[in-house]
Amino acid sequence: MASIIVLLIVYLLVVFGIIAGSWKIFEKAGKPGWAAIVPIYNIIVALEIAEKPLWWIILPIIPIFVVPIEIAKRFGKGTGFAMGMIFLPFVFLPLLGFGEANYQGTLDELDHFG
Repeated sequence: MASIIVLLIVYLLVVFGIIAGSWKIFEKAGKPGWAAIVPIYNIIVALEIAEKPLWWIILPIIPIFVVPIEIAKRFGKGTGFAMGMIFLPFVFLPLLGFGEANYQGTLDELDHFG
């Protein structure tokens, strides 16, 4: 019984880390943080942040890999960090959400500055 409770606590901590990290990422990008907890809408908002077309929502494999890469770019992070967001989201989403990285704007805005 104790091991089940420990596993449940670990699971809840992982889920909380993913939600909290996503919430902060959305806020940093100028989107409502609560969108991170709304199914389907959270994918739509992530697509907006990554500047990808809405129709991508029907292609589940593309957003899983490309959207984190594009979001990482907009926060000044590289592909390695994006891979962490994909495979270890409970570590990397809170790092991005609560860390020092700031949303750097759209690709058009990024191109104008450098």
